[in-house]
Amino acid sequence: MAKNIKNESSKNTEFAIPRENYKLMLIGLVIIIFGFILMTGGGSDDPNVFHEDKMFGFTRISLSSILVIFGFAFEIYAIMKKPKPENEADTTDKSDKKQ
Repeated sequence: MAKNIKNESSKNTEFAIPRENYKLMLIGLVIIIFGFILMTGGGSDDPNVFHEDKMFGFTRISLSSILVIFGFAFEIYAIMKKPKPENEADTTDKSDKKQ
């Protein structure tokens, strides 16, 4: 009885999320990090000087926010994406047998 349980558990060692999805999640993470890096922008050497154009520029306010939101949306897509069947011929054979 114990041997049967070990054999069944060793056969089913696949992860819940396929390898391709992990790659897509890594790409999404890079996009998010890049968006946050754009938010930080550049600093000033003199603390008494305020550069309004750098602080409230398009890159810091709009582009970086869009990248972060897109990165999170991409992460959701990467998690929810279903893997393609490994062999498309197998799927057509199964559908032919059902008819």
